[in-house]
Amino acid sequence: MSRLFCFGLGFSAETLARRLVAKGWSIAGTARDPANIERLRAAAYEVCRFAGEPGNTELAAALAGTTHLLHSVPPGSEGDPVLRHYRAEIAELPSLEWIGYLSTVGVYGNHAGAVVDETSPPRPHNERTRARVVAESGWLAFGEETGRAVQVFRLAGIYGPGRSALDKLRAGTARRIVKPGQVFNRIHVEDIASVLEASIARPRAGAIYNVADDEPAPPEDVIAYGAELLGIEPPPEVPFEEAKLTPMARSFYGDSRRISNALIKSELGVTLAYPNYREGLRALAPHV
Repeated sequence: MSRLFCFGLGFSAETLARRLVAKGWSIAGTARDPANIERLRAAAYEVCRFAGEPGNTELAAALAGTTHLLHSVPPGSEGDPVLRHYRAEIAELPSLEWIGYLSTVGVYGNHAGAVVDETSPPRPHNERTRARVVAESGWLAFGEETGRAVQVFRLAGIYGPGRSALDKLRAGTARRIVKPGQVFNRIHVEDIASVLEASIARPRAGAIYNVADDEPAPPEDVIAYGAELLGIEPPPEVPFEEAKLTPMARSFYGDSRRISNALIKSELGVTLAYPNYREGLRALAPHV
């Protein structure tokens, strides 16, 4: 039986898990929050608590029988906790066919609105994205050293049910911050699952894939369109220079680039269900 183990059974991983369990797969993984662990166990997933620590015997036991491993736990100050503490256990899995590491398009840094693809060199400019580049390199090296098929997926801004501009608008937390020339790509969580399924069907050791939609767009346009769908007034425009942002939020606005997703289409044969934010938000609107 095929068995998916997810380090970090979160939003993206759980979306994939739901698809695979319907096809007869068994699902196991980790989570940090006790309430979330109980919810996932109620869905018949084998879940243990993991917060980056070594020597977790419950986790090591749950890895047994894993055929496919998905990793979405962000690296910490001391690097990737999974590779650091459970490298040997993963390397020794006799049934392991595929490893997917979920990274971020943030590793490309700022390209002043230019197009980047998988051949573009990373330009990380903060601790968070530098750690991601190190983790990517570590997993690709692990694949080369062990003969495991490791794939890296660089994800654009993730949205989906319960996590979109529509939800922020309904909650009154949406802001329409305007920075001329600023564009971001996004990706619907269901399209992430489609890419991962396609990669599982045709693994390529050492592959790196951009997982993004077709249409990079200014963030204020997304908020305005969401408000239109909900039939409400959009929040007022706020110039970026006047916006009071957290350091992390401000760092996102420091990068502007257009992500090419040509490889997931040409190599994996993926057709995005939500190729732009308008189609994605329209599908979500009836459920908000």
